[in-house]
Amino acid sequence: MKGLDLERLQAYLDSPPLSGTMFAGGKSNLTYAVTDGVNRWVLRRPPLGHVLPTAHDMVREHRVLDALSRAGFPVPRPVRLCTDTDVIGAPFYLMEHVDGTIYRDAALIEKVDFRALTFTLVDTLADLHSLDPAAIGLADFGKPEGFNARQVRRWKQQLDASRSRELSGIDELHARLATDIPAGGPGAVVHGDFRLDNVLVSDELTVNAVLDWEMSTLGDPLSDLALMQIYAGRPLLERDGRPFAPIDIPGHPTLDEIAARYAERSERDVSDLHWYVGFAAFKLAVILEGVHFRYTKGQTVGPGFDTVGAMVPALVEQGHRALEGH
Repeated sequence: MKGLDLERLQAYLDSPPLSGTMFAGGKSNLTYAVTDGVNRWVLRRPPLGHVLPTAHDMVREHRVLDALSRAGFPVPRPVRLCTDTDVIGAPFYLMEHVDGTIYRDAALIEKVDFRALTFTLVDTLADLHSLDPAAIGLADFGKPEGFNARQVRRWKQQLDASRSRELSGIDELHARLATDIPAGGPGAVVHGDFRLDNVLVSDELTVNAVLDWEMSTLGDPLSDLALMQIYAGRPLLERDGRPFAPIDIPGHPTLDEIAARYAERSERDVSDLHWYVGFAAFKLAVILEGVHFRYTKGQTVGPGFDTVGAMVPALVEQGHRALEGH
């Protein structure tokens, strides 16, 4: 299996013979289901090839999962961290397998109360931001002061490290974001990529686990809310093989309703999200450009990577519109 040598993993774990499959849908860190016939785990490792500094740090991801699971927040419980690259060729960690549904199929979503599910996701995000980082052992997990300014610089650096083509307007978007950076309020644990298909949902539409913590840190919680709004309008879902945006599904709350629900749950001021939404569009554009870069180098695993690059220009345009108040 590409990216995971099960025999070497078996020897490291001193376990019975292992079998495994790769999870579909991931465009960054690689995720596998692994079992020895009795126990079920999920293994995470960095992507193959082009890896940007700090973007795929297994130690940080393992640490935040451990802290959040101990605090009672819905995440998979980590069970093993391995930083020895001789085992499978990269650092990795194992976590418990959590049951639940990841909603990527629009037809499946239309069978549930999508409005209630979306508000549950908003509440889960607000609950994450309500946790005291110091109280759960994450006081030094990041530096909330100056977070937004560092994010603008960081994602420009990520863009520069992944350039493979001309992208109209993306440097201008960065320049506009860099000229008027909000100071931000009190810091919180931020997920960094919170969206519908990063959550395992129970049959009762409760959240069993929030997944994919590779970009988590301490920072401005409004960055998570803005990115969730950006994702609501992106083609994350499919119906009969065609892309669909969550907000186009009947019952999905409006973006204003999402912001109002978050404000009520978190007691935070969300009256001016324009900069945050503009930055969220820029950040997602850079993330997808990095995925496109790896695809052009033959360093991706699985289907669906050939269309990622085409999504970037629309995000750049959306970022400019957000800064103009649209």
